[in-house]
Amino acid sequence: MNHRAVLAEALGSLLLFATVIGSGIMAERLAGGNAAVALLGNTLATGAILFVLVTMLGPVSGAHMNPAVTLVMRLRGHIRTDAALAYIIAQLAGGIIGVWLAHLMFDLPILQLSTKLHYGWGQWDGEAVATFGLLLTIIGTMRMRSDCISTSVALYIVAAYWFTSSTSFANPAITVARSLSDSFAGIAPSCVPAFVAAQILGAIAAHFASGIVFPAAQQEEVA
Repeated sequence: MNHRAVLAEALGSLLLFATVIGSGIMAERLAGGNAAVALLGNTLATGAILFVLVTMLGPVSGAHMNPAVTLVMRLRGHIRTDAALAYIIAQLAGGIIGVWLAHLMFDLPILQLSTKLHYGWGQWDGEAVATFGLLLTIIGTMRMRSDCISTSVALYIVAAYWFTSSTSFANPAITVARSLSDSFAGIAPSCVPAFVAAQILGAIAAHFASGIVFPAAQQEEVA
């Protein structure tokens, strides 16, 4: 197992999740109650850090920072099972620390639980669509224009924040981590299981759809 890659996943998740939570807190404080302005600030910060992290960490670990991405990369034979499990643990651990650091930066209680409800078929459908689109973007860009991965992922998430009903969590680890923050970007713990289920379904659907749209040559397992 590549320990540098696992550390990269932990650090990448830490910085990504800290950005999502921290920019949400900052945006809410500065927006004066305007939810659209707050969401715009949260969106731009998230898209920007994704571009940086995927560019920087992609050559080290693939810059998954997302168990749904890791799952699909395992299904496609790009990563071994032991490495995939280590990635997912690193993503969760690093991401939760990132949330706590965001709270610390903004002088908030470090340990929190969100009270923000995200519930209903529209929200679940939004998460399935968001995750499906993210995985299709990653696989398709890897296959057709591998030099554009950073740009494609960042721009997709910027768009998905606005066109999906759920504002595109699209990541089981960040969904769990956001349940630990009663801030603008939070989600109540009771809403997490359904969101994660929708994300996994969307990711698996993208795996099968991309196999038809973007057939790839046989590749050796890595990591």
